[in-house]
Amino acid sequence: MNTNVQYDVVIEKCKSLFLNKTKDYGTAWRVLRTISIIDQIFIKAQRIRNLQETGVQLVQDDIADEFIGIINYGVIGLIQLTQSGDDYSDLPLDEVTQLYTKNIAEAKSTMLNKNHDYGEAWRSMSEISLVDLILMKILRVRKILENEGKTLVSEGVDANYIDMINYAVFALILRSEKQ
Repeated sequence: MNTNVQYDVVIEKCKSLFLNKTKDYGTAWRVLRTISIIDQIFIKAQRIRNLQETGVQLVQDDIADEFIGIINYGVIGLIQLTQSGDDYSDLPLDEVTQLYTKNIAEAKSTMLNKNHDYGEAWRSMSEISLVDLILMKILRVRKILENEGKTLVSEGVDANYIDMINYAVFALILRSEKQ
């Protein structure tokens, strides 16, 4: 169980899909504002939770794909926080690749630091708890947006995106270990 390697394996799959979709669609996601990105993550997390609670799945999209979507929308969110200018212009693929890599490196660094301090406690958590934590982070971001981006003592939107990304990576690692 090497979290560092497992993390990289998960991210490589997510990054490959992200870049292939960028080749297909360009960076159409540039028009999304923070609330729209958060709503996309919410839809994915809520679907997972609903499937966990009901055990009934009518659409064949895999739960793992929803976690991948959470990771990739989290990266989109981080990128959007730092981009300015024309939301309708495409970013070049090489720039998107660099931005994805940079933001994932920050998320991974955060994960490694927290794993050190918490002793990889997430390995003893359930997938259900990880989904609930993602949903809680979504609600926090919505509240931050409601407060016009201002916080008194709390982390900002970027830290919440990073946590959502890492919780989704943990869920995918736990799923891979069950197989």
